[in-house]
Amino acid sequence: MSQCEQTTGLSVLEHGISVKNYLFDLINHLEKLTPLKYEWRLPEWLHSNRDLIISSLPDKKTLKLYTILHDIGKPYCLEIDENGRRHFKNHAEESYNVFIKHFDNSLAAELIRRDMDIHTLKSEGVEEFARSENSITLLLTGLAEIHSNCSMFGGLESTSFKIKWKSISQRGKQIFQIKNKK
Repeated sequence: MSQCEQTTGLSVLEHGISVKNYLFDLINHLEKLTPLKYEWRLPEWLHSNRDLIISSLPDKKTLKLYTILHDIGKPYCLEIDENGRRHFKNHAEESYNVFIKHFDNSLAAELIRRDMDIHTLKSEGVEEFARSENSITLLLTGLAEIHSNCSMFGGLESTSFKIKWKSISQRGKQIFQIKNKK
């Protein structure tokens, strides 16, 4: 992981550590109402669902294992196209397969397997996704990941970041509407 570049100048391992740092910045903010260390754009649903979010998260050891190693399979599925761009086809499934060979944490493994779900979620799949046990963890981690990656997109004001943020924000709103109906 440390030898495979996620993007120029950033290894897959460094990316995982960054996602972990962003996620725990957000969790600490929610749990203790501490100021955020990193630059964030927070969706409206975050604070209004604070208690549900906190109570839905797995233990911190599992969260650290998941976030740091969520792309552990990327070195095994790296493809570089004719323009020199990196692609990691089916990296979530590959990461799951590598993880289960080396670690004994079924929850972290399942989170790794479903890591891309929040980023690719279409409106017709929101209901099913929201009803899954790990939906809030995947949503919060997705929010942390787009913030961790925002410098790759050109910062919080870039069009690319705004598109990713809008999607996460909308999906989160839909997820909490479903969760709060229970």
